[in-house]
Amino acid sequence: MDANADGVMDSAREGSRAYEWEDYDGASYLYRLYRLAADQGDADAQYNLGTMYAVGLEVEQNDAEAFRWRWLAANQGHAHGQFALGVMYERGCGVERNYAEACRWYRLAADQGHAKAQFNLGVMYVNGCGVEQSDAEAFRLFEMAANQGCADAQYNLGTMYANGCGVEQSDAEAFRLFRKAANQGCADAQCNVGAIYAVGLGVEQSDAEACRWYREAADQGHAQAQYNLGVMYEEGCGVEQSDAEACRWYREAADQGHARAQCNLGVMYEEGRGVERNYAEAFRWRRLAADQGHAQAQFNLGVMYMMGCGVEKSDAEACRWYREAADQGHAGAQSNLGIMYEEGRGVGQNYAEAFRLFREAANQGCADAQYNLGVMYAMGRGMEQSDVKAFLLFGMAANQGHAQAQYNLGVMYERGRGVRQDYVKAFLLFEMAANQGHALAQRRLGSV
Repeated sequence: MDANADGVMDSAREGSRAYEWEDYDGASYLYRLYRLAADQGDADAQYNLGTMYAVGLEVEQNDAEAFRWRWLAANQGHAHGQFALGVMYERGCGVERNYAEACRWYRLAADQGHAKAQFNLGVMYVNGCGVEQSDAEAFRLFEMAANQGCADAQYNLGTMYANGCGVEQSDAEAFRLFRKAANQGCADAQCNVGAIYAVGLGVEQSDAEACRWYREAADQGHAQAQYNLGVMYEEGCGVEQSDAEACRWYREAADQGHARAQCNLGVMYEEGRGVERNYAEAFRWRRLAADQGHAQAQFNLGVMYMMGCGVEKSDAEACRWYREAADQGHAGAQSNLGIMYEEGRGVGQNYAEAFRLFREAANQGCADAQYNLGVMYAMGRGMEQSDVKAFLLFGMAANQGHAQAQYNLGVMYERGRGVRQDYVKAFLLFEMAANQGHALAQRRLGSV
C-alpha cells in the first residue's frame, strides 16, 4: 500500500471514530474526511457518507445522495451498504420502490452474515414481496438472524413455531424464542410472554409473571400489553384489583386507537368505575371503537341509541349499529335487532326477519334470543304456532338462568302446554324466577 493510500485509510478511520463519537462540533471536518476517503473509493467512507445524507447529519438531508454513496459502497461488497440499499429500494427512498431489487441487495448482505438483512429478507419471503412466498425460506433466514441475537428475528421465529408456519408447531420453542427476544427488550415478545404465562401454555400458569411482562411491554408504549394490563387490574389477576389503574391502562391503549381498550373504557365511564360516571364519554369511546368495526362496541352503541343514554334516542341509529354488529355474528346484536323488527322500531315490522335473527342468535346460545324465539312459537308470530318448540326454547333459556323464560316454562308446566302438566316443576321454576326478583313469579307462587 502506498503512502497516499495509507493517508486515505487513516482519514476514513479518523472520520469513522468521529462519526461513532457523534462529534458534532467537528462535523464539517468529519464530512471532509469521509468525502476525501469516499472519493478515492473507500467503501466504509462511502457508506458512512451515505448515512450522513440519509439522516441529515451536518449536511442537508438528501435521499438521492444517500442512495448514490450507499450504492458505491454496496457495489464494493460492503454488507452494511448492501443492507441499506435494500431498505431504500423497499421503501422507495431516493429511488423508485422495487421489491425485487430490495431482495437482491438484502440477499447479498445476508450471504455475508448480516443479521438485519437476513431478517428483512425473511420478512419479504413471509409476505411474498419481490420473491415467491415461502414460509420455509423465511424460517431459515429468521433462524440465521436469531442465532446472531437479532431480537426481531427471535420474535418472528417464535411466532412461526407458535403457529406451525414453515416448521412443526412447538409451544416450548415459541416460548423459548419469545423469552430470548423479550430479554432484549422486544415489546411484542414481552407481550407474548405475558400472554403465555396468563394461560399457562407450556409453562406454569402465573398471573404475577403475566403482569410483569405485560408491564415491561406497556412501559414501552405497546398498546396490546397496555390493554392486557388493564384487564388484569380490572379483574384483580396478579395485581391488587384497581378500577382506577384499569382505566389508566385502558386509556393509554385507547389513545393509540386500540379498539378493545376504547370499548372497555366506555364501559368504565358508563358504570362509573375508576372514573366519574359520564355517559357522553362512554358514548365517545364506544363510537371510536365501533368505527373500527369492533362488534361489542357497535352493540353497546346500539343500546345507547335505543335507550337515549349519552346520546339523543334514535331507534333508526340503534338498528344501524345493531346491524353492523349482527353482520359480524354478535349474538346480542342479532337478538336486539330481532326485537326491533318484531316491534317495528326503527325498521318496518317484519316477523320473518325477526325470526331469522332470533334463530341465528339462539343457535349461538343467546338466552334472550332463545326466549324471544320461544315467544314467537308460543304466539304463532310469523310461523306456525307450536307449544312444543316454545317449551324447548324456554327450557334452553331457563337453563341459563333467564328469569322470564323460567317463569314462562313454569306456566307451561302448570297448564300442560307442550309438556305433561306438573305442578311441582311449575312451582320450582316459579321459585327460581322469583329468587331473581321476577314479580309475576313471586305472586304466582301462592297459587300453584
